[in-house]
Amino acid sequence: MKVHHYHFGKDGGAEKFFVHLVGALGRRGVEQSAVIRPDRIWRKDIEPYAKVTESNFRNLSPERLLLPIKVSMAAKREKPDALFSWATRASRLMPAYKGCIKLSRLGDYPTNLSYFKNTDILVCNTPGIGDHVRKIGWTRGVEVISNFTDTDAVTPAARASADTPEGVPVVMTMGRFVKRKRFHTLIEAMVSVPDAYLWIAGDGEERDALEALVRERGMTGRVRFLGWQKDTRPYVAAADIFVMPSSHEPLGNVILEAWAQKRPVVSSRSEGPNWFMRDGENGLLVDIDDTAGFSRAISQLIGDRTLAATVAEGGYATLMRQFSEEAVAGAYIELFKRKP
Repeated sequence: MKVHHYHFGKDGGAEKFFVHLVGALGRRGVEQSAVIRPDRIWRKDIEPYAKVTESNFRNLSPERLLLPIKVSMAAKREKPDALFSWATRASRLMPAYKGCIKLSRLGDYPTNLSYFKNTDILVCNTPGIGDHVRKIGWTRGVEVISNFTDTDAVTPAARASADTPEGVPVVMTMGRFVKRKRFHTLIEAMVSVPDAYLWIAGDGEERDALEALVRERGMTGRVRFLGWQKDTRPYVAAADIFVMPSSHEPLGNVILEAWAQKRPVVSSRSEGPNWFMRDGENGLLVDIDDTAGFSRAISQLIGDRTLAATVAEGGYATLMRQFSEEAVAGAYIELFKRKP
């Protein structure tokens, strides 16, 4: 089986899943090639499984004209079983090749379907995204296939590596520093959780604003910015609680990563978590932007170890049942076998 990928994402949860899926397909004997942005930190992770081509595919560059010709010629020459574009920008590169199934994967809610003119099937990682594309006029195929994450338990990072004393509660979050991630809400919530430390992994445009808020709220001694981490799992494993406060989160890959390390999770009632989380069973759910609600949920898990263990076990069970590598990779391979 042979698959050509087109992917122009940067660094984040969607890119982690791309790396995971390329590896999973490669381990199952799928021959792959991938067009990606230059200088991606995760390129070396996909190179064992895919032939890599780098391109920016920007509007004002020769590649904007040349790359579509190159990928079309490659499809005609290599006759893949599937062409697979990731999100909207890469879907513009999808050639009008009729020899195999053409898939576009969506991890968010598109506003414009014109990106997918050559796509046969939109692969949505939640039912909500599938419903959305139908409502805005998509009449071709839709499939819902969710994400999976690495489920191996890892050795926790040393608290000292994040300048954090032993014995104190540690709350962790991670992601790109943009407003919709609502890290400022979590910082405000932590003001009312005395003695607990907050670890924030990631970076982005909101970093200066978040650091200023930490200083303003007198939290400098209890908040640690970890920066981008190639592997966040040791930090997740070292934390006591994981929190995802986003106002908009189509799925929530970071929750799956926390469940893999058997950490109890507190999440906002954003789109993805509302689909697969059950309050009190596999995590605690809080209304979006409810600062006091996040404070209460975090304090509840710190104070009630039985509850923390219950939701952590429930989360891990959900992960293994619904988001396993075997189930997700198998679903994609079956999809690659379809005829256009």
